[in-house]
Amino acid sequence: MAAVALRQIRAVIAVCEEGSFTRAAIRENATQSGISQHVAAVEHSLGVKLFERSASGVKPTPAGLRYYRRCVEAIGQIDNAHEEVRGFAGRVSGDLRIGLIPTVTRAALAPTLERFKERYPDVRLHIVEGYSGLLTDMVLAGDIDFAVVPTTERRVGLRSRLLVRDREMLVSGRQRGLTPLQPVRLKDCGPLKVIVPSRSNVRRRNIEVYFETHGAEVIDMIEMDAMIGTLEFVARTDWVAILSGLICIKDIGTSERTINPIYDPPLIAEFVVISPARRTLSNPARLFLEYLETEIGRIQDVWAKTIPPVVYPVRNRRPRGAVSAG
Repeated sequence: MAAVALRQIRAVIAVCEEGSFTRAAIRENATQSGISQHVAAVEHSLGVKLFERSASGVKPTPAGLRYYRRCVEAIGQIDNAHEEVRGFAGRVSGDLRIGLIPTVTRAALAPTLERFKERYPDVRLHIVEGYSGLLTDMVLAGDIDFAVVPTTERRVGLRSRLLVRDREMLVSGRQRGLTPLQPVRLKDCGPLKVIVPSRSNVRRRNIEVYFETHGAEVIDMIEMDAMIGTLEFVARTDWVAILSGLICIKDIGTSERTINPIYDPPLIAEFVVISPARRTLSNPARLFLEYLETEIGRIQDVWAKTIPPVVYPVRNRRPRGAVSAG
């Protein structure tokens, strides 16, 4: 059996993740015929069909999916070797491209940046703020090294791990007359006029399911993927929003908006770190995430001290290094 070249393995990975020879060629800066030849060479060498071609696209066979997963692991080991050797240089540098949702940027980003840049001034940071759909596409395309997004269904080509489980809060203006930080049942707060994220944001379905299953009365709804606009509109009107405790922490002690933890039952949001399955996180990326997790942990501690433990239990700490690949 002829040896399979690394460029051929990368072609198989690209086709599996992109579902198209054309998109795989664009990603790999190659021609479509070149990608097809690489895949055909691997199939010939292995003696097994890796992909099913149809008018709707390209899908891996069971053998192809198994081969893809093993190849991703192998490429990851090579990347790990590169990172370990770079560590001997004793200097953290290079470009780091990050995607963050507004939930993270409003309160956790600035303190994280301050500490990270003070410690690692030679890292060139490029940060994009966006919502889950856009950031997920950017990670898959390799435009950013990792992103923080709400948890969603696993997708081929992505590696993910839990970052934090966070309590959702009811955010309202003074017109609603709610007592700050007092736990509320949404079914007792109606009728509600609610601002919700668009359907491309995975939190939308979680919120709507909660409304339906726990008796929340909603009489009007605005779909808005604009966090600053949402916060300002809520402060000026009797509309409300449901937002993560991470983003609401800055409103503790202010008079513009009222924050109330949702309970009986609580509404939980999970946020994950996603990165391309074909690449291992670089050393700067891992270090930045350590600083970010420390800041998120500090915010969680503030909420734990502000709200009774029976309503806001101590967060579950994620074992370090727990990852999964799609």
